[in-house]
This record gives sequence, structure tokens and C-alpha cells, in this order.
Amino acid sequence: MLEHLRFPVASSRGRRYPEADHPYRNDFQRDRDRIIHSRAFRRLENKTQVFAPELSDHFRNRLTHTIEVSQIARTIANMLGLDEDLTESLALAHDVGHPPFAHAGEAALDALMRRYGQRFDHNAQSLRVLDSVERRYPRFPGLNLTFEVREGILKHSRDIEPGDSPTGDAFLPGFRPPLEAQLIDLADEIAYNTADLDDAWNAGLITQERAAEEVPVWASIVETVETQFPGATDHERFQEAVRHLVDHLVSGLIEGTVEQARSVAVGNADDVRAYPDRLVKFTAEAAETSRLMKQCLHRNVYASPTLQSDRQASMERLTRMFEFLMENPDRLPPQDDEVPVSAERAVCDFIAGMTDRYFIRTYEKYFGSVYMLFQS
Repeated sequence: MLEHLRFPVASSRGRRYPEADHPYRNDFQRDRDRIIHSRAFRRLENKTQVFAPELSDHFRNRLTHTIEVSQIARTIANMLGLDEDLTESLALAHDVGHPPFAHAGEAALDALMRRYGQRFDHNAQSLRVLDSVERRYPRFPGLNLTFEVREGILKHSRDIEPGDSPTGDAFLPGFRPPLEAQLIDLADEIAYNTADLDDAWNAGLITQERAAEEVPVWASIVETVETQFPGATDHERFQEAVRHLVDHLVSGLIEGTVEQARSVAVGNADDVRAYPDRLVKFTAEAAETSRLMKQCLHRNVYASPTLQSDRQASMERLTRMFEFLMENPDRLPPQDDEVPVSAERAVCDFIAGMTDRYFIRTYEKYFGSVYMLFQS
């Protein structure tokens, strides 16, 4: 559909450290494989997405969420005629900078870094991890990913203007990233809206009826499924409805992007960069469905007393750990950075890289045993 807007791998700006071409994998395929084999990617298995693993083995974690984003993003890229390898690389890398304990961990680290005039942003942290914290190769620090993958990690969810940050200034500030990067943010939105609804229903935090009251498209889907499968179990009908919701949002993103791209004067990937707005968009109906579902989940799930209690406990313990390590820097692993970093950044990197499980073990070692991090 939009093959003319596909980012050509041959036009890549390359890597920070030059490497010879591989005989049978292109640069974006190599980037994908490097991300998959990184420690940061493997650690996603033990980082919370929304619901703590202690509650059930069936809830998404940060790794399974990433796989779902990748699946959705590849489907969209394939239908639009975009580069699937670039898309997949960005989907797999988009959350490797997330700290333990979901967005509570991110909020806590950001508040702590603000004390030092700095910020914590998981996109920037993802880039930092893959650029320098990961150490796998003797010839260079980090994974030495292509410019386009590094740019997309930083810019997939927001545009960067000149002067926003020293890091951002190295990645074409003022220009949009390729379509392959632009679609990651909304593929992520589709994945977490539908998955969080699924997990919340299984956790007993929301009912189909409540969601139907707040999201008309969901109400229509549920009615259709109940008519088609009257003999199915509640669980089966719910899963079928979630599948239809995914289809509705993915189709809306494909159709909306095609409509938007065809309505403006863009003829190639360079025009996509220069265009003043993003071209990856939902249709109006799909955008409204996604907006209402996010609101529904915030009201009924994310703001629920159960999750708010978990969030507060996590932030308090993470803050305590940060302050302890600032006072006891000898407890940090040796710095192996290309450029030495400040004490607060070293502590931030260490905590951000922790899995939930490792954080709990470390916390108990320093502050005494807790029965469960989320119960206090």
C-alpha cells in the first residue's frame, strides 16, 4: 500500500563503529538479532507490565508484552509494505530501558533524578542501555546498532526538537522518524489496551459490563460474540471479544495511516521525515475506541486501590534503595562505561537494569526480609 514510503535499508546512516557487511543478513536483521541476544532483553521476562507475577502466572510481563507489540507491529508493517526488519527491531527494543515495577519504577526514578537536575525517561534509557551499558563485543561498547534503530528507540513515541537534549540533538531533531518507527507507539497502545483489559478481567478488577458501558465498540463486539457463541464459556467468549478488539484497532491503524499518507504530498521516506506531522494514525473511530479504552482502564484498573497500594510500596522501596546506594557507592558493580558517569546516573542505571525479582533479593539483603514486596 505504502511501499514507496518504506525506509530502504541501503540508505541507512550506518553504525557508530564501521563493520563489514554480513553475507546473508542485512543491517536491520542483524540489529534485531543483537537485541534479542542482549541481557537487557532477557531481563524483561522478570519485569512487571501491570500486574505483579505473585498474583498469577498468566499475567503479561514486560517480555510477553514486547512480543505482542512486535507481532502487531510486524503485521501492520507487512500490510503497509514497510520494512519489517526495522519495525521488528524497534518493537523488540522499545522497552528494554524500563525499570522494575512497571510505571511506578519509572516515576520513582524520574523523581529521584530530578533532585540532581536530570530526568529518567525509559526511551532514553533504552538507547543508553543498548549504546553503552550492554557489553558483548570486544571492538566496541554497546550493540553498535544502526542509526535508524537508535533514532527510532528515542523518537518512536514523541518528536524531538533542536535543543531538547544533547542526546536528541544527535538524531535529526525537528524531523520525524521513518514510518516504521512511527507505528511502534500505536502498536504499543493497541497491545497494552487489549492485554491490560484481558489481565484485568482475569484479575477480577473489571467486568465486561463495565467496559461495555464506557466503550461502545466493546459493547458491540460483546453483543456480536454472545450472539455467535451462545454455548461458549464466559472465558471463551471474552477471549473471542478481545481478539475482535485487536482486529478493530489494528485495521483502524492500517486504514488511518493509508488515508493520512495518501492525503498529503509525501513521495518517499525522506518526505516522511520532512513532513511536519506524523503520518501513522488511527481512523477516527479506532482513535476514539483506543481513547475510551485507556480512560476505562485508568478509572477501573490502574487507579484501583489494589494497584495503587502496589505502586506506592514499590516507589517507597525503590527510593530507599536509591538513597542507600548513593550513600554506599561501594555496593555498586564496577563502572564499565565508555565515558565515566555521575554517581546518581550509575545508581540509576543499576536500579533500572534490575528485574523485580533481583530488586527484591537486593532489598531484603540490605533492609531485612519482606514477605512480599507488594504487601506491607
